[in-house]
Amino acid sequence: MLSEIFFGKFGMIKRGAISELPTHEVVNMPPYIGDQDLWKNDQALRELSLVQGGKCHIDHLAKVGSLAGLDETFEKAKHANKNSPELQAFDRNGMRIDAVEFHPSYHDLMHLAISNQVHNFAWHNEGDSGHLGQSVLTYMFSQAEGGVMCPMAMSYSVVPSLRSTPGIEAEWMPRLMSNNYDPRDIPAAEKTGVLIGMFMTEKQGGSDVRSISTFAVPIENNEGIGASYLLTGHKFFCSAPMCDAFLVLAKTKDQNVSCFLVPRWRPDGTRNNLFIQRLKDKLGNRSNASSEIEFQDTFGTMVGEEGRGIKTIIDMVIGNRLYCAMSSAGIMRQALVQAIHHTSHRSAFQKRLVQQPLMQNVLADMAIEVEGALSLGLRIARAMDNMDDPAEAALASVGTAVAKYWNTKRCPSLVVEALECHGGPGYIEDSIMPRLYREAPLNSIWEGSGNIMGLDVLRAISREPNTIDFLLAEVEKGRDNHPNLDKAIMELRLELTESDLGESKMRRIAEMMALTLQGTLLSIHAPKYVSEAFCLSRLGGRYTGSFGTLPDSCDLENIIARAYNVS
Repeated sequence: MLSEIFFGKFGMIKRGAISELPTHEVVNMPPYIGDQDLWKNDQALRELSLVQGGKCHIDHLAKVGSLAGLDETFEKAKHANKNSPELQAFDRNGMRIDAVEFHPSYHDLMHLAISNQVHNFAWHNEGDSGHLGQSVLTYMFSQAEGGVMCPMAMSYSVVPSLRSTPGIEAEWMPRLMSNNYDPRDIPAAEKTGVLIGMFMTEKQGGSDVRSISTFAVPIENNEGIGASYLLTGHKFFCSAPMCDAFLVLAKTKDQNVSCFLVPRWRPDGTRNNLFIQRLKDKLGNRSNASSEIEFQDTFGTMVGEEGRGIKTIIDMVIGNRLYCAMSSAGIMRQALVQAIHHTSHRSAFQKRLVQQPLMQNVLADMAIEVEGALSLGLRIARAMDNMDDPAEAALASVGTAVAKYWNTKRCPSLVVEALECHGGPGYIEDSIMPRLYREAPLNSIWEGSGNIMGLDVLRAISREPNTIDFLLAEVEKGRDNHPNLDKAIMELRLELTESDLGESKMRRIAEMMALTLQGTLLSIHAPKYVSEAFCLSRLGGRYTGSFGTLPDSCDLENIIARAYNVS
């Protein structure tokens, strides 16, 4: 909101702010950051988007980057998180409605995201770098607000599952492809646009979805794909319960785990039996409603084949995992921007903080982490855009788990470091840093924790033996670019081809895959001073995971300037 700020004696400050107080003058405080351009100000993002095939989408991505970075957008995100959703289980007449009320800012953000295709860009651009563009949108919008991105992610990821059942695809895809935000709680057929969510986990099982107790019985004598069922049971973690429909796992006869599309409203225009028990009081992601839901003879339609429910819903989970990787990269990016902005305008010991050697090392190290996370996520997105190629399909299969594992693991550590760069001001709620701090761990839990990702990496390379060959061929592209990278490639090859790939090793192997892929990508596409710093600090046996430990030979100033130029 440019109308609320002006340039004063000490830089850009909020209108009405008083710097000359009775007891002291406020000096040496960073100016208000104001509007950001999340596309224009991110050199690595622009370069990598072009390298990975996104040239045709530049205009749209630039537009969304500008809108998502407005101070107004960040302010709305603050208000949406400060004013958490509220459950309205009954109307004023005592009738059950199971509705969730949101702050107006949340609706504004939903409109901004949906009108700019943050929920369906990939499917409007299939065969034309759609997943790449989708990932860039996720990366940028997650910097402003994570809660709104939950229904965006699920609506994007649900499409492959819907396509398993022609009748459902024909009914729901046109509505999902709409760019209209329609928050009304009415039958989907009467709406100008819809969103679709996913309910998988239950109290007793969590990630072990085969232990679910929710069951489904057919209506009349029709069974199988496309047939109608009544579901009874519960789901423990149900995000975005105001979506218009949900993919739900339930057991049919013979304990077969199957997948169902459960709408908020039945085909006859009556409310479906979706009973919200409570909204979760979460650490972060507070603008987004997460709930517990019970089903009591709840109408649903089988999606995919009976007994293939996990396979059907996994088709959705793959997209969500890429979302988690890119969202974490976005959170890291915004934390880095905030840290560079603060340290560039704050002085101590006769120098700006950004000029202090140790602070330079910390900032540059974080910048390398962000560019590595971005490069990995966008490479996997490109693979998802080229699934007809066996090598790309294999990279997408294992890479979504690897990128999800590594980016979400590194995100909390980086946000903590960025918060520390602010000192005390970063720890108070007036800053965006506490919100980023609370948001940072979530993506590591969504769509499978670290152990689940490790097991999925193992399954990917065990199920399709060629996956290892394709992965190694990808990292071999970086050979001879740096001695440490060559060593990492050799070690990864030995680990994957000559050792016993047991479950207990898979976190370490996922880490090796991530770092070697990042090193390869940066050595090919990033400036030498970036790839050199990455290879020296993260490969070759020196890596500790802490920030601010780059070797003296690294070009710290250029790394920081590339990440975010505040001038």
